[in-house]
Amino acid sequence: MRTDTDLRDAAPWTSRDAAGPLTWLQALDRMSGARILCLGELHDRADIHLWQRDVIEGLLPFRPRIVVGLEMLPRSAQPALDAWTAGAMRFESFLEAVDWPGVWGFDPALYAPIFDLARDRGLGLRALNVARGLVRRVGREDWGGVPATEREGLGLPAPASPAYRRRLFEVTGGARPGRAAASPEDPAFDRFVRAQLVWDRAFAEGLAAASRLPEAPLVVGLIGRGHLEHGLGVPEQLAALGETGVQVALTADPGESPSPELSDLLFRLPSSP
Repeated sequence: MRTDTDLRDAAPWTSRDAAGPLTWLQALDRMSGARILCLGELHDRADIHLWQRDVIEGLLPFRPRIVVGLEMLPRSAQPALDAWTAGAMRFESFLEAVDWPGVWGFDPALYAPIFDLARDRGLGLRALNVARGLVRRVGREDWGGVPATEREGLGLPAPASPAYRRRLFEVTGGARPGRAAASPEDPAFDRFVRAQLVWDRAFAEGLAAASRLPEAPLVVGLIGRGHLEHGLGVPEQLAALGETGVQVALTADPGESPSPELSDLLFRLPSSP
């Protein structure tokens, strides 16, 4: 899948508020009006990462100032990200500096086109995540058990909406085997929800901070779609922070019939050759 082929002339996009399909350029025009654009992903799908890359590159004529926010790296990786975009290290050295196998683990080659684009086109990269230890600790102890000085600067997340709890319950089946919750409202499910909210809040705060950088960049967040679908998760935390101008774009596989409410924009992936 490349945007410099017939996708420019096709109409593979749909929008929640459009009467019919959109061409690639029509969709880019809509996305360029956002302050924060979240591109959902399945972490192990090369075609989706190429789609993310192509969207970012396609937006540059509309919004030359773009900052890309990355779920896959914790905030402690920011110095290495800055060195990478400055051309000060090789990709292998960058992966070692951020401890890629330890903090993420998915094949780095899946993300290499995005990292290369950012360096080659002078785009900012921002690490959005936090240490896994903080996520586990909040899940186990709640926020009250974590001193403010050990929260990596995070504020308290907005409570999970009933719709989000239901969604998480549907996806996980109540979380851990042997300790599964009986319903979304079951207090046994609170630990999992608290942990999920740490990620949602961290991503939202990182995106919001990037949107306030000088020259008002378009901030493009690359985030797992489970944090974005149906406007739940990260979009809810962004709303709680008072952020407006937020859009979510996701992909659909051939033959899928997702709900129109899944996202603001939806790209229909082409069939594999």
